[in-house]
Amino acid sequence: MVQLQPPHPQQKSLPTMYDLPSEDPEEPGLPDEFHDFQPDLLKKTCQSPHYSQDDYFLASDLNLYYDRRHPKWYKRPDWFLVLGARRSRNQQQLRLSYVIWEEQINPFLVVELSSPGTENEDLGRTERKDEKRPTKWEVYEKILQIPYYVIYDRYENQFRGFVLRAGKYEALDLGEERLWLEELGLGLGLWQGSYEGVEGLWLRFYDRVGEWISTPSERAEREQQRAIVAEGDRDRQRERAELADRDRDRAEAALEEERQKSQQLRDRLLQLGIDPNSLP
Repeated sequence: MVQLQPPHPQQKSLPTMYDLPSEDPEEPGLPDEFHDFQPDLLKKTCQSPHYSQDDYFLASDLNLYYDRRHPKWYKRPDWFLVLGARRSRNQQQLRLSYVIWEEQINPFLVVELSSPGTENEDLGRTERKDEKRPTKWEVYEKILQIPYYVIYDRYENQFRGFVLRAGKYEALDLGEERLWLEELGLGLGLWQGSYEGVEGLWLRFYDRVGEWISTPSERAEREQQRAIVAEGDRDRQRERAELADRDRDRAEAALEEERQKSQQLRDRLLQLGIDPNSLP
């Protein structure tokens, strides 16, 4: 077995993802495990009753190109949803990116998973740099005019939602940590539970009656549990039927034994010259 050595008392802690540069000098840090799990849960629970799954597009960590005049400018939302954009069923046609001037449909919902290195940008607190490239907030609010913008900070368990009204984002009161999206027929809220074996607060979708939308694995587990319960019911029914059969057999055997004893008594009386029918 490999023995792990304890850290030296004077050894400095290793740098985090926020201390390490990425290949893009404008993007500090690298995606973490949470940025894999959380978008996956959103994707698996986003099952709109108003749209076929072929008629809306979901993406995570995909380049979103927004300005035809500047085709190299892009933002990369942690997760976004486009209503009316058809999903490809052909591997060769899977999108390499989402290009607004080709798709002609803007996203309906964007979700950013805030981190210490991105919080100011996510909340629109940063200003444009020298090259005049718009900030994330400006792209979502002014250029693409995305109707709903959600920010979730897992470090503070803070869920923020914004709706576009009169061309500006207006903060929503999410007192119950839930946001209903009528066009989608689904709501987005914070759920306490274990996903992929990791316990915590997760963003996931819920239905009109407030029930959390199940993931495929959760549905399969419930089906398995229902099958086990149904098999148990069938076993109990078989046991009851077998018990009833045994009771009926015992009753019939007891009746047959009484009949034989009665017949033996009649035969004995006849042998003694007594008519059994004359007895009171």
